[in-house]
Amino acid sequence: MRKLGVFIFGVSLSLMIISTSSSFNDSKYIIAKADAEKKIVYIGGMAAGFTLKAGGVQIIGLCEVMTNDGICAPALKNGLKIGDKITNVNGIKIESIAELNEILNKNKGKQVELDIIRGENNISITLTPVKDKTTDSYKIGVLAKDNISGIGTITYIERDTHKFGALGHSVAGEDKKELGISNGMVFECNIIGVNKGIRGKAGELRGMFLSDKCFGVANKLCDCGIFGIISEDDILDSSSTVLADSSESKPGAAYIYSTVNGICPEKYQIEIVKIDRFNRDNKDYVIKITDEKLLDITGGIVQGMSGSPIIQEGKMIGAITHVFLNDPTRGYAINIETMLNE
Repeated sequence: MRKLGVFIFGVSLSLMIISTSSSFNDSKYIIAKADAEKKIVYIGGMAAGFTLKAGGVQIIGLCEVMTNDGICAPALKNGLKIGDKITNVNGIKIESIAELNEILNKNKGKQVELDIIRGENNISITLTPVKDKTTDSYKIGVLAKDNISGIGTITYIERDTHKFGALGHSVAGEDKKELGISNGMVFECNIIGVNKGIRGKAGELRGMFLSDKCFGVANKLCDCGIFGIISEDDILDSSSTVLADSSESKPGAAYIYSTVNGICPEKYQIEIVKIDRFNRDNKDYVIKITDEKLLDITGGIVQGMSGSPIIQEGKMIGAITHVFLNDPTRGYAINIETMLNE
């Protein structure tokens, strides 16, 4: 089983980039019921490129620094660990590697106090930066990242608030721990190719960020997706409305909206194989791709399709989240109410 959103954590993972389109055929917005409230939402299916700030400087590696006095490793020596997030230096809030480096260089080798988030704990670590003789700058001996980038699919956009939900599952870092974000940007992308899925290996969409077309902000990342606000009205297509209530979902025929070429979503046939409503792991449905056109293009469910909305009998019931590695035509999906409640 493989999660289907693809995100970049430093240089070690391959990039999959995509985004939302301005319109698509057979689009609808749907009244979706969350708890006792019914919400009007636009159907998604648009692939979106996300650049998400990590809310600090995340340590992804520890390294040595070559100085005029020999090799030093301040971070390792003073107890920093991979996965730590540096949020403040000498009481100054930082959100980027550039801000960290600026403070270290202005401090000219004086001792600094770092505020660290480690798991669910907040700790402080004091250390002394050293001067790298090759760059003539002060360093603490860490490899770090300050954002994550990648693609997923927009599931829905609320008509009244323009709040969106996407992806349908969490994003994990290199240490396999779920990540949080402070804020981020949502871009249009263009799907330019597909690596087809085969048994034992998940396929993936390939695409390009359209960096001049930011249409929203992302402000929440949790175990059931990425959430935020759409700021551009021109990506919304107001057509018919229908009631969505996943309690009425049943095994049998359904369809999804997904973008596997260009920027416009298309409608593809699927089958609901099994229902386990409000599963504790958000694996509420087992679904199977039955659309011959989609199978010919992708081989089934591929990375980048995560968040593709599922419609059954005119009602939005969920979103694709995972692919089965032993059978790329099958995968899991999350219940729509779970996403709407976020």
